[in-house]
Amino acid sequence: MPLVLMMVALTGCQAVGGVDISKAMAQSTTVKSVESKQSLKINIEPATELATAKDLEMIELINSISLDISDAKVKDTSTASVEGAVGFHGKKLPFHLSMNEKEMVIDMEGAQKPLYISLESLEGQDDLLMIDTEALEKQIEELSPKLLSFVMKHLSNPKNISVTPVQESVNGETLSLSKLHMEITGEELLAMVKPFLESVAKDEQGLKDLIGDLYDVIVPIIAAVNLTEPTDGVDLNAMIPESKEVAVASMYAMVKTGLDEILVSYDQELDKLLTETPELKTVFGTETKLVLDYFLDSKLDVRKQNFEMKVALPASQDLPLQSVTVSGDSEQWNIGGDVTVDAVDTSAGVLDIMTTEITPGTMLRNFDSNSVMYQLLKDEMSITNKHVMLMPEDEYFGVVTEKNITFVPLRYLSEELDAEVKWTKGSDKIVVIDDITGNEIVLTVGSNQAIVAGEEVNLTHPAYVNKNGTTYVPLRFVAEALGATVDKEKETGWIYIVRP
Repeated sequence: MPLVLMMVALTGCQAVGGVDISKAMAQSTTVKSVESKQSLKINIEPATELATAKDLEMIELINSISLDISDAKVKDTSTASVEGAVGFHGKKLPFHLSMNEKEMVIDMEGAQKPLYISLESLEGQDDLLMIDTEALEKQIEELSPKLLSFVMKHLSNPKNISVTPVQESVNGETLSLSKLHMEITGEELLAMVKPFLESVAKDEQGLKDLIGDLYDVIVPIIAAVNLTEPTDGVDLNAMIPESKEVAVASMYAMVKTGLDEILVSYDQELDKLLTETPELKTVFGTETKLVLDYFLDSKLDVRKQNFEMKVALPASQDLPLQSVTVSGDSEQWNIGGDVTVDAVDTSAGVLDIMTTEITPGTMLRNFDSNSVMYQLLKDEMSITNKHVMLMPEDEYFGVVTEKNITFVPLRYLSEELDAEVKWTKGSDKIVVIDDITGNEIVLTVGSNQAIVAGEEVNLTHPAYVNKNGTTYVPLRFVAEALGATVDKEKETGWIYIVRP
């Protein structure tokens, strides 16, 4: 919804066919209770003559991704729940999200515990800054439609725009709606910029009103920051004029002067920009195009929408793409009604991603190995991949070679591979816990015996502690026990440790 609103704002839309489009868009920025369903898809068109096999593979993956939300419920700005699925490579990953003013929980199919995010951690910052958060949120909510209305007021309608009465089904109910159809190219959008700036420059009262609204939001924040966190003795309040009237007058003069200066040389500067950056001619050309259908009810609430936004790109070796297209649709009902969201449920335990150290292994072990999410994390996103480079001659890495055996500091190697190290109190026994499998590697300083995943193994050389108290272990043994491979480049001496 925000993406489409932004695109509509860029295209203008004064009243068409008796429908006040500007009012409808501004009204849509106000958060209301609502139920909805929606979908979103991205399609990338590659420049096949420039794309590598790896590029095409990545593009194919991106093109397979989709978002389908089957049940979204919003009660207010801080209370909502969403049920849907992310698709990729023909697979579906169902998820459920619920949130209130204190916390958010995201549950996915195959997860042992849902992901948990505490929203209360921000409250301490609010207290520190002494900001009335509720008042600020209300001001911002009131500012959004004003800002959108101001922008749309000065933008002309695109050439291809119409409003017709239609019968449409929304959540199974047939409704009489007004269909707004709009098409606009990048070339037309670019041509609308200068008239927009000219119109804004003439609207003295509108600019002053908008600056005053921004003043009401920004000044309390500056005052709170200055009160709690003075910056090198600089009084930020001293930078603010003594009254709102003075501030508005001063800022308006600056904005007006800036707009006038831009407009004087606008055509020449635009020609210069397009000459120096010819790629922009492709982006703002006829191949870039927005096609949008909005379905409005008698209250000017958006009940349904379909959109497709294609952006043409200048293909190159660095960016072997011809275009990116984003498309989607949505339906909304029960607008402003009594909406009951799915409650946040933490009764079965959670994985707190704000306080828990989330390593690749921690995340993987939270999902069934046969689940779609596990396969996505492990195979598609490759979150377990680790590449460590060591230079034996560089003291920074602490590499030591004794009797043709390479030793490294245990703590350094373990941390590079996300492993946890524990010492057994009162002994020389060390336990290294593999992040990915959870298996234990048990070493004893000075002993050639070790245990890996419950099985005894023999070491050619034992772990030892040097005179500085650093524990050294045989590099190849520990790295391979943690699922990595070790290779040494003969020409440079670099050691490469790779975990798939």
